[in-house]
Amino acid sequence: MSDKPVLLVTGGSRGIGAAVCVLAAQKGWAVAVNYVSNQAAADAVVAEIRAAGGEAVAVRGDVGVAADIDAMFVAVDKHFGRIDGLVNNAGVIDLSQRVDEMSAERLERMMRVNVIGSILAAREAVRRMSTRHGGKGGAIVNISSMAAVIGSPSLYVDYAASKAAIDTFTVGLAREVATEGVRVNAVRPGIIDTDIHASGGEPDRAHRSASMIPMQRPGTAQEVADAIVYLLSSPASYITGAILNVSGGR
Repeated sequence: MSDKPVLLVTGGSRGIGAAVCVLAAQKGWAVAVNYVSNQAAADAVVAEIRAAGGEAVAVRGDVGVAADIDAMFVAVDKHFGRIDGLVNNAGVIDLSQRVDEMSAERLERMMRVNVIGSILAAREAVRRMSTRHGGKGGAIVNISSMAAVIGSPSLYVDYAASKAAIDTFTVGLAREVATEGVRVNAVRPGIIDTDIHASGGEPDRAHRSASMIPMQRPGTAQEVADAIVYLLSSPASYITGAILNVSGGR
C-alpha cells in the first residue's frame, strides 16, 4: 500500500507518456509505467524515478487487448493498493493514407486501441475511484489530438476520428461521474517532437511542419506533460469535462 497518490500512465515508456511519469513522480505521485513490448524503455523510466527518490513500477499490457487492461489494473492494485489517477496516453497511428485506401484491418486496430482501449481503462479506473463504488475520487486525463479538430485529410483521417471520439467520451464521462469525486479532462497535443511520427512513416514531420504552426516550432513532450500533470493536480479541482489544446496556436 502506497501512502502517495498512485497514477497509471498507459504508454508510459516513451515520448509524452514517459515525460508524464517522470514529472508526476517529481510532484509526489507513485507511478505505474505501462508498456507493451519495450520493457527496457519502461525499466529506464522506472529507474530514473527511483533514482530521484520516487516510487514507480513497470506494468506490461496492451491497451488493444481487454484482458491486458484488466490485468494492468490488478497489478496496480497488488503493488500499490490504490489508484488515484489515470492518463490514457497509449495509442497508435499508421502510415499516411487516404480513406479510400484504408483496409478494414487498419480501421479496426485504430479504434480498438485508441478508442475502446481508452474507454475500458477509464471504466476500470472509475470502478476503483468513484465514490459510487466505495472509492475516494480521482482524476482521469485522456490524450486526444488536434487532429480531432483539423481532420488530417490525406494523412490519417481514421486517427483523427479516433481522437474526436476521445473528445466526446471525455465530456460524457466527466458529466457522468461529476458527483462521484472523479474528474475527467483531455489534452489535445498539436505537432509534438516525439517518435510517434516515425510510426506514421514521417520521422521528420514535426520539424518539417513548423511553418504551419503559429509559434513556428513543434512542441515538446515536456510541454504536454506539464498540462497533463496540472489537470491531475488539486489546483485543477474545479476543472472537469475540459479539453486543453497544447498546440502552439494551431
